[in-house]
Amino acid sequence: MAKQIIEITMPQLAESLVSATVDRWLKQPGDSIDMYEPICDLITDKVNAELPSTVRGTLVKHLIGAGETVEVGSAICLVEIEATATETNESSVGGTDEVTQTSQPSSLSAKPSPATYGGEVDANAPMRHRYSPAVQKLAAENGIDLNRVPGTGEGGRITRKDVLAAAASGSASAANPLATTPSVQSSLAPMDPKIQVRSTGMHLSESPRIPSVEVEGQELPGRGEYYIDITPIRNTIATRMRQSVSEIPHGWMMIEVDVTNLVVLRNKLKEEFQKREGINLTYMPFLIKAAVNAIKDYPIMNSVWAVDKIIVKRDINISLSVGTEDSVVTPVIRHADQKNIAGIAHEIDDLARRTRERKLKLDDVQGGTFTVNNTGSFGSILTQPIINYPQAAILTFESIVKRPVVINDMIGVRSMVNLCLSLDHRILDGVICGRFLQRVKENLESYTLDTKLY
Repeated sequence: MAKQIIEITMPQLAESLVSATVDRWLKQPGDSIDMYEPICDLITDKVNAELPSTVRGTLVKHLIGAGETVEVGSAICLVEIEATATETNESSVGGTDEVTQTSQPSSLSAKPSPATYGGEVDANAPMRHRYSPAVQKLAAENGIDLNRVPGTGEGGRITRKDVLAAAASGSASAANPLATTPSVQSSLAPMDPKIQVRSTGMHLSESPRIPSVEVEGQELPGRGEYYIDITPIRNTIATRMRQSVSEIPHGWMMIEVDVTNLVVLRNKLKEEFQKREGINLTYMPFLIKAAVNAIKDYPIMNSVWAVDKIIVKRDINISLSVGTEDSVVTPVIRHADQKNIAGIAHEIDDLARRTRERKLKLDDVQGGTFTVNNTGSFGSILTQPIINYPQAAILTFESIVKRPVVINDMIGVRSMVNLCLSLDHRILDGVICGRFLQRVKENLESYTLDTKLY
């Protein structure tokens, strides 16, 4: 039976995802692969995901090495499969092997000229390289090279209509020419992972290559230094942090809160809650509930900077910063405004446990609109957190400490905590953030022994 060589490409795992990093290969050249069997681990947006095979066959070649980042739609490996009789008949005359694609067409395919689309490309148009997710998805599905599509939108921006016109002109079929390639050797075009699906835009920044570390754990004589491998997830964190501090003008605020009543309430309920629910009752559900109620009063805190507009999110999805031994991940509590304190406690327990067990799914870390971080668990009393890009703010909950406080001209010992807020100064100013923190403070100080968890 004739053989076929199939390219497996990087799939569109999520709408906003434009690239992913191959963490490690689970299959090596020469290994047999079953349908849906994982072939490699991917790191996407701070979380690991397995890439299943879309065909059954034998792995021929890795096109991307471990640690390398590739754009969606790029080929990452070749797999040899048994060609069916129908496919064999449809093959070109005299060719026994051919290369086809299994999902999105490779951006390395032959590209039609600008004239194919019936218009001139103005490379200097100010909005030309700002692609919407819908345009990117449509271009990837049809194998369209956006660099060759003339934009008819404002400032030369490429619209869905432009991409559809390009696809209708025949460019879509031209982007998938591998089915007519006569042989394996001639079809193995060299990969160019620098080709981007999107090159500019609010949510984009080029992911740098994983640096090649030459020495691991080797001490340098006389200097006491040693090297540590940069893991893909550490590199992703570094990229996100750099993007946040370079694009977002950070501002900081702090407020002091008397949580004496909350401490008494939690001490009263924690044993009963443990017996009834099987999980610990921490202070975080109370803080998140207080923050969510404050966001309802000041919804601008739940927003995103979009260059020419500010997008205020209707859903309140709280990103929860969870640290592990070698990284930090922000799984999301979705629709936190629709949950009571007990429900939020269960969400926190589940997400924190699955984070440390490395069992989070891609959806678990996407869609966050506001981040809360419990830096107080490390004994911290003051923090200047970096905003979880592209959100507008992040709130930290510091250590609860007992100290003397002046109340009505008298000195009393109270349980006090600091709340620290980092804000995107393009969206938020001191007045709105001060009012927001005051509302969080009021909500936390309003907890009493009568507060219900359900």
